[in-house]
Amino acid sequence: MQTRVLGRTGREVGVVGLGCWQLGGDWGVVADDTALSVLEAAVDAGVTFLDTADVYGDGRSERAIGQFLASRPDVAERVTVATKMGRRADPHEPAAYTYENFCRWTDRSRQNLRTDTLDLVQLHCPPTPVFRTEAVYDALDRIVEDGRAAAYGVSVETVDEALAAIERPHVASVQIILNVFRRKPLEQVLPAAVEAGIGIIARVPLASGLLTGRYDESTQFAADDHRTYNRNGEAFDVGETFAGVPYEVGVAAAREVAAITPSGMTTAQLALKWITQQPGVSVVIPGARTPGQAQANAATDAFPDLDDSTMAALERVYDDSVRPHVHDRW
Repeated sequence: MQTRVLGRTGREVGVVGLGCWQLGGDWGVVADDTALSVLEAAVDAGVTFLDTADVYGDGRSERAIGQFLASRPDVAERVTVATKMGRRADPHEPAAYTYENFCRWTDRSRQNLRTDTLDLVQLHCPPTPVFRTEAVYDALDRIVEDGRAAAYGVSVETVDEALAAIERPHVASVQIILNVFRRKPLEQVLPAAVEAGIGIIARVPLASGLLTGRYDESTQFAADDHRTYNRNGEAFDVGETFAGVPYEVGVAAAREVAAITPSGMTTAQLALKWITQQPGVSVVIPGARTPGQAQANAATDAFPDLDDSTMAALERVYDDSVRPHVHDRW
């Protein structure tokens, strides 16, 4: 798999990584042995970047990664693990983003991941004022000085939050929702990140599964799956579920995307390839609930770039079928 430098971390990562939210919860049940099998399949297929968070299953996702890497010292040195912190604050108040809390949260993650120093720790979509608070970045600098983390970045919900973080001299990476149905970051965020030398981690690349083309209007998700309980933003930002696209709209648009998919590719691979072709993207982090899904996602990099006609057709689907139904901030 081709590699790219992850911004100011200086680390080389495979362009297709693995998002590990589902290994903790909120996507239905993923058994412990299945989680380990998914990690093994992904890494053996060339994945070298794993993204998790301290609140995914209250640490379950981090612990699975820590267990897996401890069992595979042959790959541990070439795998970069990014975790996130901040969602343990209740009720996610800006005042909670302090050095003392950063120490507590990163210490817990280091224990879960069985490491002394986190490769990358990211603020986990904090309240918007946090991105403009000088003391927050001072505290993050101290976390690096302490050796708790080698680098820090941010995970954001909006373009304005991303641009605020990009202005900061020590932010290594920005994680943002980017997919065929969510194109706004292409306008300002990616060019600004390239100019600043900041890595871009593209999350929700398949719009919570819509861009696999496997769902229809009758699909039912489990009660403990956020695609059931967060469709209207009841639990967290609605943009994290189906990328903020109304489900019925997304299903119909996904059929159009499926019809565009070149022979030999899956619709999911088409959607991932579109992201990796965007200038400025360091790594895309699709999730996987089975080893086969992890292997298929990793195989995306083997396909040639999408041609101009396919790229234009995907843009038309967005302009005609999706954009009229999404909020201006996306």
